[in-house]
Amino acid sequence: MSVNAISVSAAVADARPVLYSFRRCPYAIRARLALAAAGFRPGETLELREVSLKAKPPELLAASAKGTVPVLVGAAAGPEGEPVLEESLAIMNWALQRCDPHGWLSGWSGAQVAEMEGLITENDGPFKHHLDRFKYPDRYLSEPWEVHRLAGLAILRRWNDRLEAGGWLLGERPSLADWALLPFVRQFRLADPLGFDAAPQLVALQAWLGRCLGGPELAVALAPPWATRMPWRSPRWLYHLALRHEWLAARAEGIYRRSSRGLALEEVGFIHLSAADQVPATAARFYGDLPAGEVLLLSIDPQHLASAGLAVRHEPAVLPDGSPGGTPGAELFPHLYGPLPLEAVRLAEPWRP
Repeated sequence: MSVNAISVSAAVADARPVLYSFRRCPYAIRARLALAAAGFRPGETLELREVSLKAKPPELLAASAKGTVPVLVGAAAGPEGEPVLEESLAIMNWALQRCDPHGWLSGWSGAQVAEMEGLITENDGPFKHHLDRFKYPDRYLSEPWEVHRLAGLAILRRWNDRLEAGGWLLGERPSLADWALLPFVRQFRLADPLGFDAAPQLVALQAWLGRCLGGPELAVALAPPWATRMPWRSPRWLYHLALRHEWLAARAEGIYRRSSRGLALEEVGFIHLSAADQVPATAARFYGDLPAGEVLLLSIDPQHLASAGLAVRHEPAVLPDGSPGGTPGAELFPHLYGPLPLEAVRLAEPWRP
């Protein structure tokens, strides 16, 4: 374990905070940048829960009514319970105040800190406004995207002027502002790489972005374990592995009636489900021979099943006589007695071992 990780371990006093993140979200990226720089490590000093924005886990919604990422739960212990940090900048400051080996936040004067805050305010306000309308023109049909592209470039040229002196926004070393702005400038370029690279009066900013894109800080924040493609499986949900063609047929029909691989609900009497921790073993045992993409993982909301009057019983997979039921000491699996309504499926995604 590194020196930074050891210092973080002492700071959190054996209580691992939980970060809800989404790998492509620029706000989540900058939070991960600061947490990684501070020495936090997913699975060691922090629990990272990758979120699907189409199916936000109930734990996230319970922690933050906004339901947006990033959210850090359990950032510190206190008499009033565990606080929740719901803003990326709050998470960055929290992490760097605990461990700032690169001086992103420490070692700056009050005037320089005010400059950082001004740059971040401009990024999160006007620049983000123009970025969204330039990058997603289909969402803002009444607003010409080219107008917002030009407005965004005007802001970037002001930042370019700052970078000309020392290569970083506040001089000769990177600050919190550089890493807080980086994911959004990166998005602006991704929306039109050729146009960005050919834009005049951006030489210093283009060099800054290239240096950041090729550096280890961003590479760490965009790769596992900080950025995983598999959403975290909530223990409050139930799960079912389905063959792709059978799920597509169910969507056309309006209801799902398969029990497990090769068996229909009518043959078994129930649909085999799994708890979050049972999915990998079930997939390996019954679907491990199938090519990638042929198996989908369905994330199911049990509250919707209950409201629909459907029974879920926790029973051993099979009794000695081949019928469902219960035996002492057997591992229990959730069984759905009835067809699965499509509305109960929060997410259907390719299963990835």
